[in-house]
Amino acid sequence: MAWDVTERIRALVMADEENIVEQRRHFHAHPEPSHREFRTTEDIAAELDRIGVPYARPLETGLIATIRGAAKDAYDSRGVPRRRVMLRADIDALPVTEQTESPFASENPGFMHACGHDCHIAMMLGAVRALNQVKDLLHGEVRVVFQPSEENGEGARQMIAAGACEGVDGAFALHVWSEVDAGRVSCEPGPRMANTDWFRIDVRGTSCHGAMPQRGADAIIAAAEIVNNLQTIVSRDLSPYEPAVVTVGELHGGTARNVIAGSAYLTGTVRTYSDRAHDMMPQLIERICQHTAAAVGADAVLTDYTVANMRMENDEASAARCARAVEKILGADALARYQGTLSGEDFSEYLHHVPGVLAFLGTRNPAIGAVYAQHSCYYQVDESILAKGSMLAAQYAVDFLSEKPA
Repeated sequence: MAWDVTERIRALVMADEENIVEQRRHFHAHPEPSHREFRTTEDIAAELDRIGVPYARPLETGLIATIRGAAKDAYDSRGVPRRRVMLRADIDALPVTEQTESPFASENPGFMHACGHDCHIAMMLGAVRALNQVKDLLHGEVRVVFQPSEENGEGARQMIAAGACEGVDGAFALHVWSEVDAGRVSCEPGPRMANTDWFRIDVRGTSCHGAMPQRGADAIIAAAEIVNNLQTIVSRDLSPYEPAVVTVGELHGGTARNVIAGSAYLTGTVRTYSDRAHDMMPQLIERICQHTAAAVGADAVLTDYTVANMRMENDEASAARCARAVEKILGADALARYQGTLSGEDFSEYLHHVPGVLAFLGTRNPAIGAVYAQHSCYYQVDESILAKGSMLAAQYAVDFLSEKPA
């Protein structure tokens, strides 16, 4: 019976592959940033309406769909599902100007699906269509969360507050990934993505005429030195066995070309795996920014340090279930090993409430130029992997619901 389900899923998704690719291109052409995924949400809702899958809209953007299993034991006499599995797809884009020259490149200037969330939406809609056609074999309920605002680390918490995890027994997500070969899947247990924090440092100097630098204190010089010295946290304050990244993504200062800047600010992100390194970071950053600025006669303050999301760890049983699903639907050769990444993911927030797994679905294919990292303005994917993602999500849901309740 299990293999009959697998063959049905495979046949349904393969027959739907052209549609999945077309939808991915549509979403890619119309990216929307965090908290502003209005058209994206409407387009997802329209597709769910078309195929008759009910949904709720607890937030301004994003939605939660429900596929009710029709197997005899799917619900008890009170209407409570035997098991409920949550599938998550994030839907927001990045403030990146696309440079791919693709025929379906972003039509929204300054924004791009440079992390693959367009793929996540299309793959999940493909999985929903397949699962909706095998409802007779679903021994429980599938909750599908199309989540906004992953890139700023807020969407998962908002969906959880809206009840996304209530009554859920397990969770699953896919992330297309540029460091894994196209079509292969990495779903090992344990830490897979890093603690994610955000910071801002404000620098105060003394402005003066650009031809009289001795009369002031240059905030831009102080800020630039802070950028360099922050890198010594990783190279000198942490053990080489503790992975960490400190990245400054913005540096702003000055008002005119002939004025020594009296103020500047910089913002960035910190990524860590260990609790020790994570706990140390605010104090280390504050020490460096204060003393570095003082050395050139300026002042610097760590004005904001926000813990966005904790590290993403795959539950062991969920990871094993995912690996079995990969073998069933894609074959044993599709399993890949990947060391993990210091990128962050707010899917980790759901895993504080329910056990689950995030699988990396490889998109890397040098033959078509799919070699650029996530968040690159040149980011591309091998679209042949999209149907595979749909099949895997559907297979995982079927397998999860077929297991005996704990």
